[in-house]
Amino acid sequence: MSRAGDESTGAPGAAQENAQGSAQVADVLAPVAVEAPYSYLTPPAMGLQPGDSVKIPLGTREAYGVVWSVEPAGAQRGNLKTVIARLDRPPMSQKLRDFIDWLARYTLTPRGMALRLATRAAEEAAPETPRTLYRATGAKPGRLTPTRARVLEAAEGGMAFTKKALAEAAACSSGVLDALVDEGALEAIAAPPEPVARALDPDFAAPVLEPAQRLAADALAQAVHARAFRPFLLEGVTGSGKTEVYFEAIAAALKDGGQALVMMPEIALTAQFLERFAARFGEKPAEWHSGVSERKRARIWRAAATGELSVVAGARSALFLPFRDLRLIVVDEEHEGAYKQDDGASYHARDMAVVRARFEDAALVLASATPSIETRVNAERGRYAHLRLDSRAGARPMPILAPVDMRVEGPERGRWLAPRLALAVGEAIARGEQALLFLNRRGYAPLTLCRECGHRFRCTQCDSWLVEHRFRRALVCHHCGHTERRPHACPECGAEDSLTACGPGVERLAEEAATLFPDARILVLSSDFPGGAERLRRELDEIAKGAFDIVIGTQLVAKGHNFPHLTLVGVVDADLGLGSGDPRAAERTFQLLAQVTGRAGRGDNPGRALIQTFQPEHPVIAALLSGDAEKFYAQEIALRERAGLPPFGRLAALIVSGKDAAATEAHARALARAAHDLPPSPRYRVAALGGIPDSDEIMMLGPAEAPVALIRGRFRYRLLVKAPRSADVQGFLRDLVKASPRERGGIRVQIDVDPQNFM
Repeated sequence: MSRAGDESTGAPGAAQENAQGSAQVADVLAPVAVEAPYSYLTPPAMGLQPGDSVKIPLGTREAYGVVWSVEPAGAQRGNLKTVIARLDRPPMSQKLRDFIDWLARYTLTPRGMALRLATRAAEEAAPETPRTLYRATGAKPGRLTPTRARVLEAAEGGMAFTKKALAEAAACSSGVLDALVDEGALEAIAAPPEPVARALDPDFAAPVLEPAQRLAADALAQAVHARAFRPFLLEGVTGSGKTEVYFEAIAAALKDGGQALVMMPEIALTAQFLERFAARFGEKPAEWHSGVSERKRARIWRAAATGELSVVAGARSALFLPFRDLRLIVVDEEHEGAYKQDDGASYHARDMAVVRARFEDAALVLASATPSIETRVNAERGRYAHLRLDSRAGARPMPILAPVDMRVEGPERGRWLAPRLALAVGEAIARGEQALLFLNRRGYAPLTLCRECGHRFRCTQCDSWLVEHRFRRALVCHHCGHTERRPHACPECGAEDSLTACGPGVERLAEEAATLFPDARILVLSSDFPGGAERLRRELDEIAKGAFDIVIGTQLVAKGHNFPHLTLVGVVDADLGLGSGDPRAAERTFQLLAQVTGRAGRGDNPGRALIQTFQPEHPVIAALLSGDAEKFYAQEIALRERAGLPPFGRLAALIVSGKDAAATEAHARALARAAHDLPPSPRYRVAALGGIPDSDEIMMLGPAEAPVALIRGRFRYRLLVKAPRSADVQGFLRDLVKASPRERGGIRVQIDVDPQNFM
């Protein structure tokens, strides 16, 4: 008997059976903000096992949960409530339950909320509606018009069509089909749902790999066949064919009858990846991201649990799918910050992928041209196997990089493109090639002010300037989304025509490019334009086909896209990310600029990049221009080690927020005092307040007002925990939470273990 196919309910005699001692007690974890499972009586007829999904009474409502453990009722029956029913869902594996427990302990997320990450798709989906197809019956309608004749001609051969497909084929409305059904010329038939993903063929189009690619692919395939946890860093320069290499690991998993997960930072924008996947395996993988409907996500969730689908390509949340036989996890562009989840349960999907692969005894591939410092160190110290692709596929050369020193050869006042860069763009267009202008700043200008009185437009709910979006005729806050119309007169002094835009965004850059190159086809690529992921996919495809001469974009254009006609990249402001107080600023700037310049020269023509900078001697810019990534990594790793920063030490952030600034600051200071007042613990040592910490002591820094001190009307203070790798940071944080004052008056404390964002 299949447990997943039953739905058993508590019968009227359940209480009597319980009284006779024949019932069991099931510990059920509900996907709510609770730490421990609740205990419920369960009638023997249910036959519950750990991993089963059940319906339970929870307070005054009914909810669902997952059975964490089952044991005989014994003497602990008490006044326990009874499980209502077992749900028709595949059971959750022990491996996935162990992973959820581990994530909850590590991130200090309530265990129920960690469970919700793995069950939300099944919870939120509406019941699936039947699929109806239409086919010809052979009967003639009472009246045969030209339109009806086209329908019957399109339906010849006994094939069944969806209503939309048949109406499009016959160029008619759906009402014509309904009339033909009424007259018996067409019949409507119920059909099973379309599969969430079609069968994949690992031998559909096996590639001819270059020697370095073949060595790496064979190593990955052997690890997949071994059915053991083994992590790899697959590091290769842009255009080296990393995707083709890990496709062979996916093929190995398919040949063994297993499943694979490919995680991507921007899966909704990766139409090129899906097409390449289909060209290799005959069909596309199942997609998992926010653009997929709730109903389809529920079907993918179930298909992953039953083994019906083999490969999922998804965003970070795909890591929590209940795979039946997961053999491989690939984290593409593993250095990307988009893998960090900051809202709700705070986790880094790259790091959690390592943990999930360990629980699943699966191979793990972390792929990047610019690996994170953490991953690089793990590879250098032997924790990860290190596979390298040091040259581009097809012997294509890397782009030639050159600086444009803005102190010497900058543009004229009011312009943002230096003459040398503008000349290079014109030459590329004249050759029939494409140019990319990169500026990681959305909108038209980051600041609008009044020339008469100096008034600056600020968000009413956040501590930030409003960004002008001239295409939308609006001033927008990029933190909370607040929008207001750009006025004609200054709201402070009333002066008309006195408002001026300060600094460039991509929209302003497009305005300048249109002036310089009036006949060029220009596209601005930014995530805040209307149309969503579908528009971006379409535009990326058009760029790849050569439909535009000049592409102007933010970091979206640096995410692994292949534009074969693109030969020139111009970085408009290479210094933009170097001035922040983020300890990863140098690393992120190097990664971003290396990725965006790597878009050039991936086709038949060689590429070049011009980098506008006021500090060409900066170590990040110098390493980029020299092509010496090893020197940059060596310097950055040495700096991190001396400072005791990750991966050589550990960080955790506590963000205190509230509606009242004074109360928020007071609570943050109370947290700091509580940290220093904790009793001694054998698991960690806390440095004395104001003293110089020993190498094995935990430091509590702050509180300090957050760099963005107000977001959505909530004042924010930050505390930072800095600890050696050997310290029990989670134990310290748990003890701190217990010893701290209760959160009152709307005060909230968010804990972020291994923070990536310091704003």
